[in-house]
Amino acid sequence: MQIGLVVDATCDLPKHYIDQHQIQVLPISIRIGDAVFVDSRDPQQRQDFYADNRLDKGQDAESVPLDTDAFRQFFLDRIVSQYDYALVQTLPASRSPMFNNATRASHGILRDYKAVRAEAGVEGPFALRVTDSQTLFCGQAVLAAATINMIGKGMRVSDVRNRVNALIPFTSGYSVVDDLYYVQKRARKKGDKSVSWLSAKLGSTLDIKPILCARAGESFPADKVRGYPAAVEKMFAHACDCIRQGLLEPVVCVSYAGDENRIAELPGFRELKLCAKQHGVELLSTGMSLTGGVNLGPGAVNVGFISETTTFS
Repeated sequence: MQIGLVVDATCDLPKHYIDQHQIQVLPISIRIGDAVFVDSRDPQQRQDFYADNRLDKGQDAESVPLDTDAFRQFFLDRIVSQYDYALVQTLPASRSPMFNNATRASHGILRDYKAVRAEAGVEGPFALRVTDSQTLFCGQAVLAAATINMIGKGMRVSDVRNRVNALIPFTSGYSVVDDLYYVQKRARKKGDKSVSWLSAKLGSTLDIKPILCARAGESFPADKVRGYPAAVEKMFAHACDCIRQGLLEPVVCVSYAGDENRIAELPGFRELKLCAKQHGVELLSTGMSLTGGVNLGPGAVNVGFISETTTFS
């Protein structure tokens, strides 16, 4: 059975990893003012996007996921003739309609796939399963990487699904943002109250940076630290602590909303890289998705991993 993994463009995996494992990416449209960009995790597009300073907290901006019809067409065009079973992992339903759109589209896909496979000369049935990752950005990335590892080991698709579902409650994406006004404005449109107007104002005045956590379908401040460099360093130090205690899957992902070459210079990243190497943990780093940049702002840093340690140290 040929099993394929499908993620949306907010999943912060490096392009080389996506290509190596033939992961399919669902594009997301980004509207900034009157301009529209399609986020498909293209590295050059992302680099140009951040280099041109297209993100401005004064501008109205939003992400627009595939609707039901577009999702169905994407699968019929690109997925059903390549795979026998597709595992789809999406943004949390609490933050985006992507999961619900994908679930609704799945019924039409299962109704229409036979003609597409027959025309392509592919025999046998096709099936898919849509899963709400319940986390964001690098959290999605480590869940996807864990799934790829399971597929690579030859696990049965039912066992992969069960293992992924068991990992989801322990999958976290942590973020430090450079501008709290920015993230508060974007989050308010989605009904996310993890950063209130008052905390954004006080944080800006006192230079207090929350370390935000996306886990189990919720976003909340895990800690607060004075100064952006100290907050990033503490977030990475927490990741190191969890690595030493033992991760449920040996992979950590890091993303940055800007020039990804700056990741190596971030406070605490060198220590994280060394800790991961010492404990046999794969460390993947990449530029943050355009969707992530729109919602968290330039300079945002994200780290994701899967750990039973859910309290911030």
